Amino acid sequence: MRQFFKYVLATIVGLVAFSFLGFILLAAIIGAAKSAGERKETAANSVLELKLNEPLTERGRDGRFSLSSNTSTGLVGLKEAIRRAKGDDDIKGILLNLDIVQGGMASLEEVRDELLNFKKSGKFVVAYHEICSEKSFYLSSVADEIYLHPQGTLEFNGLSTEVMFYKRLFEKAGIEPYIFRVGSFKSAVEPFFRESFSDSARYQTVSFLNSINGHMIKQVAAARGIPAARLKVISDSMLVRNAPDALRLNMVTKLGYFDQVQDYMRRKLGVAKDKKPSVVSLNDYSDNKDIENEGKTSGNRIAVIYAEGDIVTGNGSDDNIGSTKFAEAIRKARLDDKVKAVVLRINSPGGSSLASDIIYREVLLTKKVKPIIASMSDVAASGGYYIAMACDTIVAHPNSITGSIGVFGVLPNIQPLLADKLGITVDRVTTGKFSDLPTITRSLTEFEKRTLQREVDNIYTDFTTKAAKGRKMPVERLRRLASGRVWSGLEAKNNGLVDVLGDYNDALRIAASRAKLKADDYRVQRLPRRKSGLENLLSMFGGDDDNAEVKAKAMKVELGPLYPVYQQYQQLMTMRGVQAKLPYELEIK
Repeated sequence: MRQFFKYVLATIVGLVAFSFLGFILLAAIIGAAKSAGERKETAANSVLELKLNEPLTERGRDGRFSLSSNTSTGLVGLKEAIRRAKGDDDIKGILLNLDIVQGGMASLEEVRDELLNFKKSGKFVVAYHEICSEKSFYLSSVADEIYLHPQGTLEFNGLSTEVMFYKRLFEKAGIEPYIFRVGSFKSAVEPFFRESFSDSARYQTVSFLNSINGHMIKQVAAARGIPAARLKVISDSMLVRNAPDALRLNMVTKLGYFDQVQDYMRRKLGVAKDKKPSVVSLNDYSDNKDIENEGKTSGNRIAVIYAEGDIVTGNGSDDNIGSTKFAEAIRKARLDDKVKAVVLRINSPGGSSLASDIIYREVLLTKKVKPIIASMSDVAASGGYYIAMACDTIVAHPNSITGSIGVFGVLPNIQPLLADKLGITVDRVTTGKFSDLPTITRSLTEFEKRTLQREVDNIYTDFTTKAAKGRKMPVERLRRLASGRVWSGLEAKNNGLVDVLGDYNDALRIAASRAKLKADDYRVQRLPRRKSGLENLLSMFGGDDDNAEVKAKAMKVELGPLYPVYQQYQQLMTMRGVQAKLPYELEIK
């Protein structure tokens, strides 16, 4: 009897707990549904504050309705908020409250251009920094006043990128990577078998970094009224070491605390000293309204297809480019009579060559029936270039990273790891001499190596032939620009790999022009469809993607600075098929 009551009590407790959790979930769903599409009313005489303390991605990811820590600020929404603020009588200025900005150089230039456009309204832009990174300064250089904390720092010493090499790690672990590649510049696999940059990899990296850095210096020079040659000396010699240096060299206009920035805003707003200036955050100012389409009633559409992340086979996720999902999105735009043109917005280092070719085919078919324009963001390299090269026109930023026309394959042999480190042996039974190929539990024969290399060679030939056809240049010339070499957008334009230097807005204008549409005669349709906040909330309870992100967050905490090593190991072990991917995991600092 005691056992019976024990089980009854446990059941009652369980039901109560379940009911409580259900109530919490229901309240969250109601709150999410209520908040969708809403934003707080903006008080008159306000300032829009931009902190940008999350990574900057094309469409952003809202963390309010997800267990994932993978939240980001959407470039689309950010630009729309700045554009709305320009014409909003309640917004009198923008406060750039920036420290470390996380974003690619091309994305930052789009934000910077939007800020310059905002200033044409006559409204003010003020910047405040306690720690000012190079990318933060690139944005704030457009401000009317730049405040730096008296004990703050400003980084202005040029751009850099660093790469981890795993040859010794693999040797210690007992992993033997077989490398198959084409092109002297196709250095994506170098971390697996080298301990440092090859000469060709260093050469191309120096070239495109200097191109991007030179463009940035010219932009800052124009904004701050400092000769570009002088800025180059300041950067190369690292003359800015502290806040007084920054003021002396005219990099900032004032050294001050945040309360002094508030005093400046009070003066600009005409607010009394004892009153707090009204400041609205980006989250409170942003909403789900589509500013690009506001007031437009036309049935004509331009489809903007956002391709961001690694290119993979299948449906993929919101964080990568699944060949099935993106092929369907392009096909949908092609078959929709209301869609008069397509803009393919690309921010991708590439990935699977098979997946890239599937998407390329849909681009090619679309080109035959309606204009399709490629808009390159921070990165559109290797597979990212592959899916762009069939477009009518390719638009790239001077700061875009592109090219890397080449392919590679990696097949790890973990037999030494299993046998020598773990004491595991493997035996096999096959019906033919090569029945177990590809395999990761034995060494490859010379014949098998030659066979796999021929496959990579054939795919490279196909890639470069299609690229030459798309660029309307002899294949021999294209291959001299290929070999896996990475170019900045400016270099790519000079070499004929892209057509126009510009941003997303330029690509949209070109698409409208090709479709013979006026600015007010079309609406923008964004594809593929993203999950709503409510859907993300529901997917927390059983969604594989969110579970994977929670696991990744836990691994980051557990491994700390060693997490990138784990990521590279995971990437090596999960690569399938020939890859068309950017060299290394490039991060410009």
